[in-house]
Amino acid sequence: MHTYVMFFKDNLCTKDHGVDATKPAKAGVKVLHKSATMRHALKAQEAGVDIIEIVGYEGSIAGGQPGDEVGAWVLLAKATSTLRVPVVAAGASGTGRQLAAALAMGAQGVTMATRFLCTVEAPIDMKIKECMARPEVDERQTTIVLGTLSNATRVFKNGVAEEIRRIERQGDVDFSQVMPLASGGRTKKMWQETGDTQDAMWSCSQSLGVISDIPTCKELLRRMVAEAEERLNHGAKCIINSKL
Repeated sequence: MHTYVMFFKDNLCTKDHGVDATKPAKAGVKVLHKSATMRHALKAQEAGVDIIEIVGYEGSIAGGQPGDEVGAWVLLAKATSTLRVPVVAAGASGTGRQLAAALAMGAQGVTMATRFLCTVEAPIDMKIKECMARPEVDERQTTIVLGTLSNATRVFKNGVAEEIRRIERQGDVDFSQVMPLASGGRTKKMWQETGDTQDAMWSCSQSLGVISDIPTCKELLRRMVAEAEERLNHGAKCIINSKL
């Protein structure tokens, strides 16, 4: 017999946005709020969410607004020691070592997005996966766009992204100026038709630096769990009784 848990995931779960997090609960649905800042996480907690996914600057959300450039190492430590609800770590996760670190810091687990793009089952063009797994495509191959529009997003560093950044540097920018470059249609064409990683703006995290193969999802998760167990066991061995 299997037990299923229904989740509703949102980014705007506060009463300020007209969202009541208690409504899904009445239908037996758990609400997971995704937040890139502590202030939004606290608001979501006040709104009654069940779980908070805290996203570091390494991830594709990348803060959201200027001044929110805070990495997962600090955000996760603060979230797990401050929030009352369970916390899930997000932002460039892709290895068992990172899973072990998140658990040790008090998180209930990690979520992954970019890492799952580079798996056998991901429904995107194989050329994109092969690009992501190349040694020269590492954690330095991302950049931040749309920060001037209060929608900072980490994307693959290519000519399209650099052109968006150039337009943003001119100041007083509205989305219509970058829309031809940042359009979802252009990105969808890359995902499903061309596989040309240089011809679209596409979100990805700095987990590019820990991706080196294209496993099945089953292989990836088994490997991560085994590595996390090994790291947690290793950490436990570092605890010794003081002789003082």
